[in-house]
Amino acid sequence: MLIRSISGVRGLYKSYLTPEISISYAKALHKYLPEGVIMSGRDSRPSGELLIDTMNQELARLGRTVIDCGIVPTPTVQFMVHNTEAVGGYIVTASHNPIEWNGLKFLRSDSTFFHAEDCEKLFRIVDANKDLEDSRNPGMIWQEKNAIQKHIISCVSIECIDLNRIQRKNFKIVIDAVNGAGSNALPALLESLGCEVIEINCEPNGNFTRGTEPLPEHLKELSKVVIANGADAGFAVDPDADRLAVVNEKGIPLGEEYTLVIAADGYLIETGRKENFVVNLSTSIAIDKLAETYNSHVTRSAVGEINVVNKMNEVNSAFGGEGNGGVILRECHLGRDSLVGAVMVLNRMSISDSSISEIHSSLPRFEIVKDKIDIEGIDIEVVIERVNSLFDDATIDKIDGIKFTWDDRWVHLRKSNTEPIIRIYAEAPDQNQALVLIDQIKKTL
Repeated sequence: MLIRSISGVRGLYKSYLTPEISISYAKALHKYLPEGVIMSGRDSRPSGELLIDTMNQELARLGRTVIDCGIVPTPTVQFMVHNTEAVGGYIVTASHNPIEWNGLKFLRSDSTFFHAEDCEKLFRIVDANKDLEDSRNPGMIWQEKNAIQKHIISCVSIECIDLNRIQRKNFKIVIDAVNGAGSNALPALLESLGCEVIEINCEPNGNFTRGTEPLPEHLKELSKVVIANGADAGFAVDPDADRLAVVNEKGIPLGEEYTLVIAADGYLIETGRKENFVVNLSTSIAIDKLAETYNSHVTRSAVGEINVVNKMNEVNSAFGGEGNGGVILRECHLGRDSLVGAVMVLNRMSISDSSISEIHSSLPRFEIVKDKIDIEGIDIEVVIERVNSLFDDATIDKIDGIKFTWDDRWVHLRKSNTEPIIRIYAEAPDQNQALVLIDQIKKTL
């Protein structure tokens, strides 16, 4: 089956997401977006080449001019829409899903992902599947060769960093791009920041030699290379390079949750501002505790990048993100961006002579545990009702599944936007306490 949600469309290639199916989405995108240029790009999965070529050709047949950025990070396509007159765009990517999958993400003219109502309207057009005649004036497909360079220039020019200070540090950084869309972009960015760069898994061929998510258990090779080379840190991204995880100089993964916290710490030190950070319900409570020390505030949204972005716009926030390693900085564009995350982490490292492990130790420390269960045969609403009265001393939030929160811990249960599973996340001062919360949920189910 195809999974359709606010995160776009994902499915197994050839079984459910085929070139023929992609044509129906190209036609729908043409009908839904206003007249004008459409931006496209893809991650490095081999199946992406035929899918994007098929969609671009269909859009050109219908009279659209398409600017194809090629294999680039998802945030690079967002940046290009944000900084051109493109009326929208799309990316062929299944993000962190395994290589057998592929997917489509759709962009509005403001470079943000389609809102829920946009997705609903687009999917209705797809389901109607009406034939469209050839345009009397066929469009053109332009290859954009400099999208990554343009994106990098923007990232190193953001106001909340000190570029010269970063460059003077000459950090030694190992980058693991999982042979995905960030394989060229991240090393080029780090070199522009004066870093000595050591590359592993930086061939954009779609051969995902480790788990696709930049989780600690997938970063063993990166950890070894960091230690062997005496590097200051290791950076890892997912296949479409919108998420960043950090390994410290001792080869210890910090957990992708701390990317956002380290970036936020540097942002607050550098700018001296009081900020209203926007994060989703499943993001670490460490960001809340950090904000308190700077007289700042945290607002939470439902899970999903566009939900965070919409809340950022609602409360006029300049900085937000998700605890999966996704940093969002309004100044660059409103989307999760591993390049922005890397710049901001390096900026925090440059502020003092402290190592990344020392910086991490100075931050509020919590342990998060992430679990999941197969959704087959399970009604999420029934599940929520079953656990609703499980914790009578917690604050309950139901904007996305159900979340129970205490002062120093929480547990969140919700249906995934991208996989046929129910996610159960919990966080507490130590791992055992977080596991207890998850076990209580699972026993109830």
